[in-house]
Amino acid sequence: MIEIKHQNNEKNGLFEIYFDQQRAGEMTYTWAGTDKFIIDHTQVDPKFGGKGLAKKLVVAGVEFARSQGVKVIPLCPYAKVTIERNTDLQDVL
Repeated sequence: MIEIKHQNNEKNGLFEIYFDQQRAGEMTYTWAGTDKFIIDHTQVDPKFGGKGLAKKLVVAGVEFARSQGVKVIPLCPYAKVTIERNTDLQDVL
């Protein structure tokens, strides 16, 4: 089972992903004003590799941006490539 937990405050935030109740990875972001945030880091433990967990973190970030009516600046190389390769995620750029 996959679960994503989200923490957010006025300066930054964190998405954590759990696989079978084990913390498998995270994606962090920093707010840039009130209308956008910067995804600065995405990481999944190598023992959970190949399960698409990092992409699920990026998608969760995009869905959060949509729900808040804000934009995303993907400075994290993984997030940047993932959004570039998936046109359905590019509306938040």
